[in-house]
Amino acid sequence: MKTRFEHAYVLDIMAEDRPGIIARVSGVLKRLGGNIDQCSQTVLEGYFTLILVVSLPKPMEPEDLAREVRGKEAEGLQVLVRPFDAGVAARPASAAEPFVITAFGRDKPGIIAHLSQCLAGKDINITDLYWNRTNDDFVMVSQVAIPSRLDLAMLQADLEAIAAQEGFTVRLQHENIFVATNTLRLTTPKD
Repeated sequence: MKTRFEHAYVLDIMAEDRPGIIARVSGVLKRLGGNIDQCSQTVLEGYFTLILVVSLPKPMEPEDLAREVRGKEAEGLQVLVRPFDAGVAARPASAAEPFVITAFGRDKPGIIAHLSQCLAGKDINITDLYWNRTNDDFVMVSQVAIPSRLDLAMLQADLEAIAAQEGFTVRLQHENIFVATNTLRLTTPKD
C-alpha cells in the first residue's frame, strides 16, 4: 500500500494577490493526478503566500513541477519546489503541549527577536506566528510547542519580564483554553 507521501513535494508559492491563485495551483495538481496533503495560505499587505505538501502518482523533477505550477506565461507566480523528506515528518516529537502566546501593545523594532530568542533558549518551537502592525500598535498570536518538562509559571514570568521591559502585554494559554475562550458560538434564532 502506498503512503500518502510516496512521491511527495513541498511547494512554496508567492505572488501579488489576486483571485484564482489557489484554483490555478489546485487545478494543475489535479491534472497531474496529485493530492494536497497539507497546506497553509495567507495574504500579507497584498502578497499571496502558500505552502503545500502534495503527493503525486509518479515522481517528477522539482523544477518540472515548479514549471507546471507557474504555467507557460509564468503568471507572476514564484514557485519553489523541493522533495518532501519523510524523515523530517517521522522524527519523534518531544513531549510537548500546544500553547498560544498572545501579545499586544506599542510596536518597536526587536519585539519578535526578543520573544523568539527567549523561546528558542528554552527549546520551545514556534509552530505558527501571526503579527500585524497598525500605526504604532501591534498584535501577535503565536502557537508554540512547550516541552512538558518546563515550569509554566517560570515561562510566564520570563515572558512578562520581556513585556514589561519592551512595554507591551503578553499572555500564555494552553491551546484548549485559548480555543474555548476565543471561539464565537453561532446560534440559530428560535422560531
